Amino acid sequence: MRTLITLITLTLLVLSALPTLAAETYKTPEALIKALYAYDLDKTPADAPSPYQPFFSRGLAKLFVADRARTSDDEIGTIDFDPVISGQDGEATNVRLGPLKGSGDRVELDVFFRNFGPVTLHYTLVRENGGWKVDDIENRKGEAKWGLRDLLGGH
Repeated sequence: MRTLITLITLTLLVLSALPTLAAETYKTPEALIKALYAYDLDKTPADAPSPYQPFFSRGLAKLFVADRARTSDDEIGTIDFDPVISGQDGEATNVRLGPLKGSGDRVELDVFFRNFGPVTLHYTLVRENGGWKVDDIENRKGEAKWGLRDLLGGH
């Protein structure tokens, strides 16, 4: 019975996120990252598994949906910080994009900015349905290294 309830919950969460997931098509990786850092989080529905759901690939979005399904209503979930600014507070200023690495439907790039100090995040982007989406964000520097897919239990 618990499995059935979890399956129904996951299905409802995915269906509620679908309008957000298809909201925008970014023709270049640079356009995606620029839109991500200019995004008004209030535009995402409060019940979305992540405020950045419109920017995530299907695979990353599914990991957030599964995390939400495992989390009780009175808990935050696995990701208890803002991965786009690599912290709980602040904002990204002086955002700069590094060169694209890779080709085809998968590229990587570093994004540099300031949030109470210098931050470098590594992005993996994939092309889906004619546009670019974030497939992973990683902080590969410093003491607190993390990757969204690893934190959410996906690879």
